[in-house]
Amino acid sequence: MAHEFLSPEWIAAVRELREQHPEAGSSIPLAVRMNLVVTEGPSGTLSHAHVDTSAGALMVEEGHLVEPDLSVTVDFVTARALLVEGNPQAAMSAFMAGKIRIEGDMAKLMVLQGASPDANAQSFAEGVRSITI
Repeated sequence: MAHEFLSPEWIAAVRELREQHPEAGSSIPLAVRMNLVVTEGPSGTLSHAHVDTSAGALMVEEGHLVEPDLSVTVDFVTARALLVEGNPQAAMSAFMAGKIRIEGDMAKLMVLQGASPDANAQSFAEGVRSITI
């Protein structure tokens, strides 16, 4: 069953999918702790989440970290293009258009973007796409 991106149902489905792919994203060579704010969501909502690779695998969860390496604010459409569609060109276009704001250690974001997905990460990404409206 597919769910709207960032809805509570989608988040729960992604958590279940993560349990099926515990090694996805484990090839990231650097610990990155990043807070994420997604603006312009359905009904004008804001979503607060974080990315953390310090335990090995890339984990995305709700809420913010107390001491992140960086914070990224991005609009809903761009977040979906990046996190669901895996479209890195969307990031560059959005950054140039001022739709992405970055505070903190941008070098760590570049490492995160440059990491090549392994087979587990690709399988996880396909699963995320299949459950997302």
